[in-house]
Amino acid sequence: MTDLRIKPVVGDGMAEEWRFVHNVIVPPAALGVDEVRARLGRNRMENAYLGDVLVGCSTVRPPGDGGVVTVIARVLPDYRGRGFGTALYEKCLDHARVLGARVIETCVLAVNEDGTRFARARGFVEVDRYVLDGGSDEWVDLRLEPGRWAA
Repeated sequence: MTDLRIKPVVGDGMAEEWRFVHNVIVPPAALGVDEVRARLGRNRMENAYLGDVLVGCSTVRPPGDGGVVTVIARVLPDYRGRGFGTALYEKCLDHARVLGARVIETCVLAVNEDGTRFARARGFVEVDRYVLDGGSDEWVDLRLEPGRWAA
C-alpha cells in the first residue's frame, strides 16, 4: 500500500475518474458530468491511486445543521480488503475535523454489504433506512459517535 496516493480532484480528467468510481459503486445514483462539477463546488472530493491505477474515491460533505459532516469512501470491488478504504476514510475524518464536525455520518447503498460492513466495523450505527423519491433502492444512513473520531 506504500504506492497509494490520494489526490484532490482537480480538472475534468480527475472529475471523470471520480465519477466513474462513484457510478460503479452506486449505480442507482449515477451522476452526469455537470452534477459532478456542481458537487466539486460544495464538497471535498479525492481520488485514490495505486501507482497510476485508480482504485477509489471519496467525498466529504461540509457541515450542515448541527455540525453534521458526511464522509464517504468508495473502493472499486477488485481493490477491496487491502486497506485502501481505511486510508480514504481516515483522510476524510481528518478533513471533517478541520471543518469542525460535531457529528460524522455516512451513507451506503443497502445492497452494498461491503460498505455497510466497513462502516459498522469503524463504529458507525444505523440511524435511518429509506428509499429516495421516485427510486426503488434502499439507502442506509449511519452515524459515528464523537468518541470514535475526535482527535
